[in-house]
Amino acid sequence: MSLPLLPTSLVGSYAQPEWLIDRAKLAGRFPPRVRARELWRPAPEHLAEAQDDATRLAIRAQEDAGLDIVTDGEIRRESYSNHFATALDGVDVDNPGTALDRSGHPNPVPRITGPIRRPHPVEVDDMRFLRAHTDRTIKMTVPGPFTMSQQAQNDHYPDAEAAAMDYAAAVNAEIRDLHAAGADIVQIDEPYMQARPDAARAYGLAALNAALDGVTGTTAVHICFGYAAIIHERPEGYSFLPELAGCPVDQVSIETAQSGLDLGVLADLSGKTIILGVIDLSDPAVETAEVVAARTRRAFAHTTPERVVIATDCGMKYLPRASAEGKMRAMSGAAALLRAELR
Repeated sequence: MSLPLLPTSLVGSYAQPEWLIDRAKLAGRFPPRVRARELWRPAPEHLAEAQDDATRLAIRAQEDAGLDIVTDGEIRRESYSNHFATALDGVDVDNPGTALDRSGHPNPVPRITGPIRRPHPVEVDDMRFLRAHTDRTIKMTVPGPFTMSQQAQNDHYPDAEAAAMDYAAAVNAEIRDLHAAGADIVQIDEPYMQARPDAARAYGLAALNAALDGVTGTTAVHICFGYAAIIHERPEGYSFLPELAGCPVDQVSIETAQSGLDLGVLADLSGKTIILGVIDLSDPAVETAEVVAARTRRAFAHTTPERVVIATDCGMKYLPRASAEGKMRAMSGAAALLRAELR
């Protein structure tokens, strides 16, 4: 995996086309935790082909914008987590339960009725499709065990910690299979570590460590404040971040553009590569390359450019496609400016 200084990347999702998914319905709800087939526009018999076509467009859009690390855009997913979580044994998705989302509202969620097990690889075929359509460094994302344990109704385990550890075993198997099939980077999405820091400290970090146990390929973890289109207020800092210093993950994704985060927090993560969110997803207006470069320079007082990946704050799922394309080009432009300065 050969990358330039200050490589550019999405955190995960790209904007899904309007012809593929009903974006108005998508925007009007929290990311679904159970299946939400009603969001898809194509008829069921045409859906897989349409998702393939849209994934090709997402890959090409990233390449055309000059991104160095390419994802599949999470185009086939209704949300970052439900695609994987609903593919596991031990959950009843046809008779969902209820759990509070990160803003305190009840949401339909998978109901755990037996031991959580991964019966087969969930995303390996998606990863192989990505690999077949780009020669750039590729990244796949999987939901984290702690977050999935918070997005479920537990009717089986003695406590949430036990559920999280079985989710961790499923995630660990998936990461190993993704790397074995050719993924360069696998990112674990753990937004609920920020939303529920006390539980994250009590057992969430242990579950994340278990998900990474024995993994030899490059890994990342994404901790965030929630989709900007849905969670509008940003706290002044992370409630859970320094704890990741001892975690065996290689890269840590944080968001700084919308929050204006004090980057002194990076001192706690001196051994990690930082996936630095420098694209504000709360505003469809496209930043200039100079603005994105200035946001990135803030990190250099706290870590070296060699340890920085220029990225979006979070997923681009809710942005208009034109905005997403422009913002990706702004990242590439910023990287070019900064590389010239640092020669």
